[in-house]
Amino acid sequence: MANTPSAKKAVRKIAARTAVNKSRRSRVRTYLRKVEEAIASGNQTGAAEALKAAQPELARAAQHGVWHRNTASRKVSRLAARVKAMA
Repeated sequence: MANTPSAKKAVRKIAARTAVNKSRRSRVRTYLRKVEEAIASGNQTGAAEALKAAQPELARAAQHGVWHRNTASRKVSRLAARVKAMA
């Protein structure tokens, strides 16, 4: 358990940051799921729109350190290739 005031403050900061990151991670997963569902249903226009909405969310997650930038880039690239293949 934290003893010093600075350690107690650090625990509070970590808890707040964890909550924010958890929220961001959940938000990104939701956007990714929407793209996956549109691809699975065979709806190309819906998949393209969902991908267009998901890209900024992935970039934001990478920018804030929730995901590594290469991971976000790889996800976008692979989803874009799958959407393009539907055409």
